[in-house]
Amino acid sequence: MQMKNPSRLHITTLYDNVPFHPDLATDWGLSFLIQGLESPILFDTGAKGDMLLENMHKLDIDPESITRIVLSHEHKDHIGGLNPLSDKIPGAEVWMPHFFPEKLKDALKEQGLKVVDVEGFSPICPGAYTTGIVPGWIREQSLVLESMQGLVVLTGCSHPRIINILEKVKQLFTDKIHMVLGGFHLGGFEKAEIKEILHAFRTAGVEKVGPAHCTGTEARQYFQEEFGDGYLEIGVGREIDIP
Repeated sequence: MQMKNPSRLHITTLYDNVPFHPDLATDWGLSFLIQGLESPILFDTGAKGDMLLENMHKLDIDPESITRIVLSHEHKDHIGGLNPLSDKIPGAEVWMPHFFPEKLKDALKEQGLKVVDVEGFSPICPGAYTTGIVPGWIREQSLVLESMQGLVVLTGCSHPRIINILEKVKQLFTDKIHMVLGGFHLGGFEKAEIKEILHAFRTAGVEKVGPAHCTGTEARQYFQEEFGDGYLEIGVGREIDIP
């Protein structure tokens, strides 16, 4: 399919184990806030809700403005921040893989949240889509956004392998991939493996990259060398405008 609702986006890293903004707390985990759509979307919530909320407060972001949360996978460093955030966003939608525990779903419903089970590709709101579940040793969903510059892909940890996620996006959309942000899970990978992944990014036509969280220091360096000006240093507090 082709893009239908491209928007001017503003993406803020609210939670990451990599520092960027000196006044914000760092911790193992990941969370992005996407603004510029019909309403803000929170992609993952980090591990600790109090830390997430404190970082939002320092960035002058109102948590009550969030109407949708998209969770990539079940690991605590991506969903642990749901509490106490959930108390501040009654009625918000939580888009999660369908295989998440029923106990978690029931708890969220009791807090007044709307659980949306995800299995396949689906629109979330105009200009935002879930890839659906990408199979792998740990299954995940990723978030695809329509920007004025092309597609923007957000990944949690890329447990199904980042190459497979990109291939999934290319199967779903005919538009170019402008940017890929998030955890690529490449810590400990050999240089030759990372070079193959870099080649896959180039083959997919990716213009800009922002490796975060679990990507690994060495892999981040290789991405920076390969992409040059197209490399984005991601850490907690980093804000990106896509005009």
